[in-house]
Amino acid sequence: MAFICSATWTAKPGEEQTVRDALEKLSPASREEPGNLYYQAYQDPAEPSVFRIFEVYTDEAAFTAHGTYPHFEKWAAGQAVPALAIRQKDFYETLDF
Repeated sequence: MAFICSATWTAKPGEEQTVRDALEKLSPASREEPGNLYYQAYQDPAEPSVFRIFEVYTDEAAFTAHGTYPHFEKWAAGQAVPALAIRQKDFYETLDF
C-alpha cells in the first residue's frame, strides 16, 4: 500500500507569490526523491491564497525522509512555511484491491 499526504497550505495575506515560488522549486526536487511516486501542487483559482499538495510515497518511511532533504528544508521549511497562515496535512493509505 502506498502512503498519501494531502497537504493544504494557506498563505498569509500578500505571501501567495512567496509560497508559489517555493512550490515551483520544491515540486520537481521532491519528485526525484527515492520512494516518491507522485507529487503535485495546486493553487485554488477561487482562493489564490490556498495551495494543495498531493503526495504519494511507497511507504511512510519515504514520506518521513521527504522532510529531511535539503530541498525540503530550503523551500518548504525555510521559505513557504514562514509565509503560511495555515498548514494542514491529512494522511491516507491506498486500498490496493
